[in-house]
Amino acid sequence: MNQHIEHNLQIPMAMAGQRLDVVLAQLLPEYSRARLQQWVKQSQVTVDEAVVTNKFKVQGGEQVAIRARLQQETLWQGRDINIELIYEDEDILVVNKAPGQVVHPAAGHHDDTLVNALLNRYPQLSTVPRAGIVHRLDKDTSGLLVVAKSLQAHNSLVAQLQARSVHREYYALVTGVLVAGGTVDAPIGRHPKQRKKMAVLSTGKEARTHYRIAQKFRMHTLLKVSLETGRTHQIRVHLAYVRFPIVGDPAYGQRLLVPPRASEELVCRLRNFKRQALHAFHLELTHPVSSAPMSWEIPMAMDLQNLVEALNQDTLRSSG
Repeated sequence: MNQHIEHNLQIPMAMAGQRLDVVLAQLLPEYSRARLQQWVKQSQVTVDEAVVTNKFKVQGGEQVAIRARLQQETLWQGRDINIELIYEDEDILVVNKAPGQVVHPAAGHHDDTLVNALLNRYPQLSTVPRAGIVHRLDKDTSGLLVVAKSLQAHNSLVAQLQARSVHREYYALVTGVLVAGGTVDAPIGRHPKQRKKMAVLSTGKEARTHYRIAQKFRMHTLLKVSLETGRTHQIRVHLAYVRFPIVGDPAYGQRLLVPPRASEELVCRLRNFKRQALHAFHLELTHPVSSAPMSWEIPMAMDLQNLVEALNQDTLRSSG
């Protein structure tokens, strides 16, 4: 798919003496500096109708023309897979990712992922890095995910994530009964022996997770969790680290805990819940083009709703 963009602009006199790529990054903040540098290298940018390099020093007053062709960023193929759209406009999509769905193609999941579904419905995403995905959810985590539909939107959302101005909140059902909310401030890095896992390590990257109690049960707690940083498996690792692992977590969980004298329904639901009980229910960001504040909130995935309701009924019965 070939898409073209055009810009005509004049370099302000106040920018005299600066490199062309630095100037362009300031004048066109909707694109990344790396993208602009690439266009200059590919002779898709002219200064006073002349092809120049990124190191070209501007004098001020020059006429800059950009005639860029957006190239395909990925060879991933579209597949007709259902997507639950929560919001859509010309610049972004917000989807409710189903539990069990992988976000990006990888070993064992070449064409059944959210990206494949997005490319089938929106072929233009092939020209956006990673098909517009700017943050991810683990395969078995459900909930809200924002997708950029253009380079401009992608650049803005990545910048917001780096500035930690995107607010994400999750429901996490954990083993154990907490008495209060709190914060886990512990660095996370790759597990030294199990390479598919992450761990709290002194040599890891800074990571902070905030949690508060949403509901207490006899042997479990439903938490509302928010991220200050976005490390791989962060919530799962941090909650396991403070000894309140997420129910059903195959990597960081612990043995199944069933309340004494629990109903047959609750026992069945606990034993058959084979994914981490984690759901991204709230997303808040600044629209990448209009700059309007936006937020979305959705209920828990049905399997988690059913488990929480069974725990609630168990708590009510035992207190009665």
